[in-house]
Amino acid sequence: MIKFTIITLFQEALEPYLKTSMMWKATEKGLAEFNFVNLRDFGLGPHKSVDDTPYGGGDGMLLRCEPVFNAIESVKAKDPTAKVILPTPAGEIWNQEMARAMSRGQLGTLFSRDGVAPARRHGRSAPHTSVVTSGSPREEHSQLPCDMHYIILCPHYEGYDERILSIVDYKISLGKYVLTGGELPALIIIDSVVRLIPGVLGGETSAEIESFSDGDNIEYPQYTKPYDFRGMKVPDVLLSGNHGEVDKWREEHSGHVL
Repeated sequence: MIKFTIITLFQEALEPYLKTSMMWKATEKGLAEFNFVNLRDFGLGPHKSVDDTPYGGGDGMLLRCEPVFNAIESVKAKDPTAKVILPTPAGEIWNQEMARAMSRGQLGTLFSRDGVAPARRHGRSAPHTSVVTSGSPREEHSQLPCDMHYIILCPHYEGYDERILSIVDYKISLGKYVLTGGELPALIIIDSVVRLIPGVLGGETSAEIESFSDGDNIEYPQYTKPYDFRGMKVPDVLLSGNHGEVDKWREEHSGHVL
């Protein structure tokens, strides 16, 4: 089982999605578990404040260390092996290889101790055998998604106090753009991982032949009924019954990200 504990100010924005479709199926089958921690519960003062103005001036508010540390430590008090993920523009760009590694409890093999993978910045895959990893032995060598626990901190406001990074294991970015909070990145990370757990999608090879299943590949085009829709016809080879020719056509029409 993979367990996610999401630290957020907006649990109500996350729950509907995690109770729908494949995420619901994963929880019903006991393959995934989703829990929430309200960061406001660890806020300071009578108003449960979790943010403050930045030293040195500037617009916006930053998440304070105290509420974040206390929230994370409350989870780790029950499970010290839980790994902390922070969605941040300063993180490593999320991809299918990372999602697959995380679904197998091997995310630590792709990150160095500072929560990034330097080799990947130069267009190369981080070597699985030589990277100094930050994951625990249980995480690095597990072959099945068994008893893995990830804490996802959802930042908000203008950002976070830099000292928060000292308790983060993996810094992850979804791309070169900025969102108003970490809830959407949390959902994307969770969805991309949970769907890869055997038994979630249904078909045994569903996750093996899709886009990015082998690096930067793009899956071949697919068609269903009707055969002829507004003059656009299904390629005849797909109706031939010749599996060898079908495989050849699919290989020829698969692509790669440029």
